[in-house]
Amino acid sequence: MMLLGYLQRLGKALMLPIATLPVAALLLRLGQPDLLALPFMAQAGAALFDQLPLLFAIGIAVGLSRDDAGAAALAGAVGYLVLTGAVVSLHAEIRLSFFGGIIAGIIAGHCYNRFAAVRLPDSLAFFGGKRLVPIMTGLLCLLVAVLLGVAWPPVQQAIDGLGQAVAGAGGAGQFVYGVLNRALIPVGLHHVLNSLFWFGLGDCLKVSYEAGGVQQHICLAPALAGTLSVGGAVPGVDGAVINGIADDVVRGDLNRFFAGDPTAGGFMAGFFPVMMFGLPAAALAMVLAAPRGHRARAAGLLLSMALTSLLTGITEPLEFTFMFLAPLLYGLHALLTGVSLMAANALGALHGFGFSAGLFDLVLNWGLATHPWRLLGLGLVMALLYFVLFYSAIRLFHLATPGRELAGDAPEQQNETIRPKDDQDSVLARGLIAALGGAGNLQHIDACITRLRLTLKDTALADDARLRALGAKGVVHLGEHHLQVVLGTRAEAVAGAMKAGLVKEQNGS
Repeated sequence: MMLLGYLQRLGKALMLPIATLPVAALLLRLGQPDLLALPFMAQAGAALFDQLPLLFAIGIAVGLSRDDAGAAALAGAVGYLVLTGAVVSLHAEIRLSFFGGIIAGIIAGHCYNRFAAVRLPDSLAFFGGKRLVPIMTGLLCLLVAVLLGVAWPPVQQAIDGLGQAVAGAGGAGQFVYGVLNRALIPVGLHHVLNSLFWFGLGDCLKVSYEAGGVQQHICLAPALAGTLSVGGAVPGVDGAVINGIADDVVRGDLNRFFAGDPTAGGFMAGFFPVMMFGLPAAALAMVLAAPRGHRARAAGLLLSMALTSLLTGITEPLEFTFMFLAPLLYGLHALLTGVSLMAANALGALHGFGFSAGLFDLVLNWGLATHPWRLLGLGLVMALLYFVLFYSAIRLFHLATPGRELAGDAPEQQNETIRPKDDQDSVLARGLIAALGGAGNLQHIDACITRLRLTLKDTALADDARLRALGAKGVVHLGEHHLQVVLGTRAEAVAGAMKAGLVKEQNGS
């Protein structure tokens, strides 16, 4: 369970660099010739994608540091540069890509927690404290580089073999990934899985070319790109003249999609029918399955979340409304997600997103996609499946979805739910602190997009019913010390208010 708690922290830390993807994708896409035709804008977005491993090192270091320290960010950058530079010198064929960023970020984050408060003798005092963190990070990353120079080639072969096996499995591989993606959400580890597929599996080499006076790029399999040369033609592109071939490969389904790989997007496309069509239909099924007198209340709760899922692809607030109340439905949801990815693969539809699989990303990246209109047809089928299966299961098995709660979750209790506005975060924070066992029970407070990630002295002191009455859509216990509280997109602001409240209490104000 300690490992699960640590992976929870790592998953949260991964969200910081991943949060840069929307602006990177937006700039890159809007700058393309078929939209605004602004090369400087496209290059700005491409620069963020090119430096994504460095951003991983910085973001993970900050996320793992005990107080989100800037010194940890600097150490992450130092560690990444030392690690990758030394590894390439030791073994020219090694390209750590985003794995290098993760390794350096982990080392930097722990170095900050270990060395930031260290005092050195007076003669060396300048190098103590936070200044010691990047020094130790660099030294440790140098040592790790020596180890990776020997150990990484077989690891990379294993990762490449996994990628080839999943790709070779076709629909079966898509199905398994889709099911696992949803199955890991309750414990917040889906970000770890996604990082492997979106940033680590599969590779291509970016080829820049000019066609019709317009500068463009495509990302091709390394074996094919290796046969090309500057001044030559691009296979399948009439009138194209190559003017640049990158040295480093682009890894991962998401990275390759935005780099112009025509084969990328297989591990993203199938999410659009689920998030835009399936889950909103599931929300409608839950509303209609509620008793008539409770439908208005259920609709007020569920349909706004369904709209969020449709537009942005943020699904956790909606998923947590039935994840624990009716786990059978969540099992169906995980299976249907796998089916959607498998079906999108079978239809030859490829699409990608910089943030999540909502309407905004669907429209914005339409020009990069392959047969995107097929996802709309698949979406209608998924909507029908979700509605029929959810509605039938709720009625057949008398499942306690919103509006159909058991006696202990009666409507009059739910009416006490606090729904804070932006200026009421401190009120909610005080209530949450009390429901979590008081300030003395809180050891660490953090948040990702939709959930608080907490370390408690004793999770048994947390009052789950009270947390839900305060507006929590789900409470996840991860052993004796780790707890997650799903609040929706307010989680980050509420976490900040909780930290501020603890500081005030400690200062006696």
